[in-house]
Amino acid sequence: MLFHKKYFFVFIFLLTVFSGFAQDSKFPTTELKKLDRRKIDSKEILNKEGYTVISFWATWCKPCILELNAISDMYEDWTDEMNVQVVAVSIDDARSSSKVSVFVSSKDWPFEVYLDENSDLKRALNINNIPHSVVVDKDGNVIWQHAGYLPGDEEILFEKLQTLSK
Repeated sequence: MLFHKKYFFVFIFLLTVFSGFAQDSKFPTTELKKLDRRKIDSKEILNKEGYTVISFWATWCKPCILELNAISDMYEDWTDEMNVQVVAVSIDDARSSSKVSVFVSSKDWPFEVYLDENSDLKRALNINNIPHSVVVDKDGNVIWQHAGYLPGDEEILFEKLQTLSK
């Protein structure tokens, strides 16, 4: 019986892990802040005519910075070829979020950056670790997610966007 219990727990673990990557769930409504501290509805960050890539990050997360730098380098190609926009959502908390604006201005990223100080959006999307990228279509459906970052992941994301845009 121990043999079967072992596989049962592996199955439950895998089911739990992959449930966070469910396809075609609706993008949630929460409150975000712009870098100037004005509050906005999370749905305002979505591209109403194409796809939105939302990259969750923090100033202290080195892989996040690498991912956003890589996306920044490719961003012009993405917007020339497809109707896609990228937004970065910082999960720095209220104590450290004041550093985000200064940090972002030193990076010269071509996309908008927002603050999720209480991690409400992160929690609503069932995101556990960063970096984490989410692709949302024009109808507000979450259609793809990817956790973590390794060099080259931005190419995988680009290919996924190309496939979706066809």
